[in-house]
Amino acid sequence: MEKLDRGIVAVRKSADSVFVSWRILGTEPEDITFNLYRKTGNEAEKKLNASPLTKGTCFYDVGADLNKVNRYFIKPILNTHELAADKPFVLAANTPIRQYLTIPLRTPEGYTPNDASVGDLDGDGEYEIILHQTGRSRDNASNGITDPPIFQAYKLDGTFLWEINLGKNIREGAHYTQFMVYDLDGDGIAEFACKTADGTVDGKGKVIGDATKDYRNQNGKVLDGPEFFTIFSGKTGQALATTNYIPSRGNIGAWGGRGGNGKNDSSGNRVDRFTACIAYLDGIHPSVVMCRGYYGRTVLAAWDWRNGKLTSRWVFDTKDGRNPYSGMGNHNLTVADVDGDGKDEIIYGSMCVDDNGKGLYTTGLRHGDALHVSDLDPERPGLEVFGVHEIEEGTKGPGAALYDARTGKILWRGSEDEDVGRGVADNIDNTRVGAQMWWSGSNGLFDIKGHRIGEEPRSTNFLIYWDDDLSRELLDGNHIDKYNGKRLLTADGAIANNGTKATPALSADILGDWREELILRSYDNQSLRIYTTTIPTDLRNYTLMHDPQYRLSIAWQNVGYNQPPHTGFYFGKGMKKAPKPNIVLVEPVK
Repeated sequence: MEKLDRGIVAVRKSADSVFVSWRILGTEPEDITFNLYRKTGNEAEKKLNASPLTKGTCFYDVGADLNKVNRYFIKPILNTHELAADKPFVLAANTPIRQYLTIPLRTPEGYTPNDASVGDLDGDGEYEIILHQTGRSRDNASNGITDPPIFQAYKLDGTFLWEINLGKNIREGAHYTQFMVYDLDGDGIAEFACKTADGTVDGKGKVIGDATKDYRNQNGKVLDGPEFFTIFSGKTGQALATTNYIPSRGNIGAWGGRGGNGKNDSSGNRVDRFTACIAYLDGIHPSVVMCRGYYGRTVLAAWDWRNGKLTSRWVFDTKDGRNPYSGMGNHNLTVADVDGDGKDEIIYGSMCVDDNGKGLYTTGLRHGDALHVSDLDPERPGLEVFGVHEIEEGTKGPGAALYDARTGKILWRGSEDEDVGRGVADNIDNTRVGAQMWWSGSNGLFDIKGHRIGEEPRSTNFLIYWDDDLSRELLDGNHIDKYNGKRLLTADGAIANNGTKATPALSADILGDWREELILRSYDNQSLRIYTTTIPTDLRNYTLMHDPQYRLSIAWQNVGYNQPPHTGFYFGKGMKKAPKPNIVLVEPVK
């Protein structure tokens, strides 16, 4: 996994105070402690703590001269020895009172910042942001011309790195372009990967394929012409390798009908339903998995990027609607080691594909819009899957269900024969152990055994770790709420994406302690804001990005209908100490 720096962040909390936070790495010993230093202007550095910091990795600094530049840095202590400091966080002079960092953008005219991802693009131990800029977009069911999808990369200080334009032969919309950002070859520097076509322009200005080709039909859809899969350099945006996309369109009408009922749909609605993920299919090296279809025919194609070569690892193909794995996909997916063998499986809605590319099981519950996988029930071994489902015309089934992630055995069913569009599962009640579940129309909050235990939360969208306890908070649009409690944040001047889904550009533990940051676009679309908590906590945990399942969740968060990330172990009220991650940190190749 990527070797991260200390991730120190400082924001001005009041007229005379600063909140500082930093990360613990997953490979560091539990007894590591810290000293926090501040250097104001040209003055000598000052240690801010009287004794080593042994609890939460955050600190309130009161008394700094905030009219001057202040540099904060951490020196870890191991075996009573103070080690060298990592690079400092620089708080500019006269910084306003606010709990976010600003990244100025080069937003093209008519475009809007949408989904984002993170990766270390230059090997400096700090995450960079890769942003999907969207112009005119269309859902698969709608006709009309769209603008080319554009991707941009920025450092956290706002430095612009590169831009990739996918061109007119890639349609813009939530289901067309799923982009993966990850270190695929183990050199400590992330790559960028996505579907491309004739006319895609890489970060160096080089065109992929034939720029003169225009395959858009009279409805604005692209149902002809070659389709490619490209690996780009995260450092420069240069196209490193391009191959034919697997699978090709084939018979456009063979990808399922409306509602997944198997009827043909030749309009291009179902053939262009894409998802993607990163998975450690051999338990050691990451592979990128590009997927097509979920209403009928479903194909997952695993690729390896090693030593400058792109090779096909395996292809899972349901081939037709009679296959029991056909029509079982979601608008999202999850990657987790469901059977404990150290290799990842892909939970593809109502089915699971094993690390070897073979079907592991299918629940038969068909398509759905929301999916959550973690150790939701700490009283039973292994992971659980909670999802909601569309009930097709003339069929029956649960609108919400919980099942065993290893076997597919259904553990609990709700909203029988009802079409449910949204659902969430996690520990949000800080008085109860285990996850809670709720969904649109649930008329209540349920424990993991299916018992109604309270009122339905105010939102059914996203989640975030934000306050001083282990339970999660409700993230909806530009605000964060405590279940049965007060509002914790309103991000005035910032806005969420994707209409009523109200999802962030990204929510992930990219800075500071184990709690998560919230990335939103500004109202004028000219900047991103990275919000970080300023609530102190004595609880400590290594960065969530060093939990393998959580890290892979950040890679797929942009896919389809965005879902919040989850850890591969129970995280919440009454949790045991987080298991030490079995990871090796990669030294970047200079």
